[in-house]
Amino acid sequence: MKNTRQPGSRRGLALVPAALGVFTLSAALVTGSASAQDSPPAITIGQIAPFTGAGAEFGEFYRDGAALGVEHINAAAEEALGGPVIAEHLSEDTNTLPTPAIEAARQLVEVQGVPAIIGGWSSGVTVAVATSVTIPSEVLQISNGSTSPLISVLPEDRDADMLFRTTASDALQGVVAAQLARGEIFEDYKVDSASTIFINNPYGQGLSNAFARSFQARGGTVNAQVPHPEEPQPTYTSQLAQAFQGEPELLFAASYPGHSATFLQEARDIFGQTNWQFVDGNRSQEVISAVGGADLEGLIGTAPGQDPSIPGFSNFADAFREAYGHDRIPPFTESAYDAAVLIGLATVKAIADGHDSVEAITGPVLRDRLRDVANPPGTEIVAGDPESIAAGIKAIMNGEDVAYTGAAGPADFDDNGDVITPIAIWKYTDGGIEDVQIQSPEDIPEE
Repeated sequence: MKNTRQPGSRRGLALVPAALGVFTLSAALVTGSASAQDSPPAITIGQIAPFTGAGAEFGEFYRDGAALGVEHINAAAEEALGGPVIAEHLSEDTNTLPTPAIEAARQLVEVQGVPAIIGGWSSGVTVAVATSVTIPSEVLQISNGSTSPLISVLPEDRDADMLFRTTASDALQGVVAAQLARGEIFEDYKVDSASTIFINNPYGQGLSNAFARSFQARGGTVNAQVPHPEEPQPTYTSQLAQAFQGEPELLFAASYPGHSATFLQEARDIFGQTNWQFVDGNRSQEVISAVGGADLEGLIGTAPGQDPSIPGFSNFADAFREAYGHDRIPPFTESAYDAAVLIGLATVKAIADGHDSVEAITGPVLRDRLRDVANPPGTEIVAGDPESIAAGIKAIMNGEDVAYTGAAGPADFDDNGDVITPIAIWKYTDGGIEDVQIQSPEDIPEE
């Protein structure tokens, strides 16, 4: 039986054309399909991403990841239904800050009339947009990169159920980071004391707290947890002075590239400290450029997702590199793809259920069908597989159950709108970044 949570239960402008014909589908898949009918209604979807600000280096990747998802779902819908189901994909800049992000979301909702938004990346942005714009307007928001545990239990979404995400909560990443620091993963890597420096928003707070709690539960000592402002600062010496009181062996940095690039240089040059552990937010070429590969080489961190062994990620990665020519795939690019595909599949489900106009496909309509197309049981739809996506659309139109397995992992939404994805352990090389090990969700303890 499907996990079909209903509202009221417990949980938590750059134009990108919706291009068609990205892959060719077997005609056998669409025999007897809706291809002979009139073109289906096609909605406009929005996206908020950090094109400027502390996370600026990631915005174009998330835009392109979502655009690829739109292209894939539309190519399948063109074959199976006779036309696309997403007319436009509109992306707006968040500046990696809540206030600009709220204005960007209002542009998408109030001017463009989108029923669904992909993003944001920053948890502070996602929470602000959800509480100020999308939840009050009944617009579905699927975050591709916000990992704060707060999102699971956001009070404003308790009954609305309008906030989902295609990446795991930092309740998982914090545990893996603590396991790593306490020597439970690599025998030759272990510390007894640590301090954290974190961005003062739901992402940084949640990840710092999750790490500290789990680190202490494993017998470690947390000397200090020190926040810094969301706005990038010219110096972080006062915060670093607090963090280094008592001479902790490790500085756990839960922040974004625009901040880390500065405070890591100061930690080295002023305080003589270079023993750092990282997270997804500072898995960054900007940090390498600012600090230098020599001092970063061999240092490790954690990040949700990106298990190259799963078919969905492999399919996505090949198509993404071919379509856009990027030389890397930062964390949460694949989950932006998943968010776009899921919105498209929910749109197909709405059409199958008789919502035969753009005006009828609203945020709540998409929300009520998201778990139907994502969660088991049902015919598996595999990310990046053209025949699988087309077969899934056909199954939806035939009234059959489907379940989407994404590029970031299974998109099995719980009552909180959360999914569980693997946690990668990665390291800086001399001028680059590479994954070292993938921790399966089944192998991660609760605390």
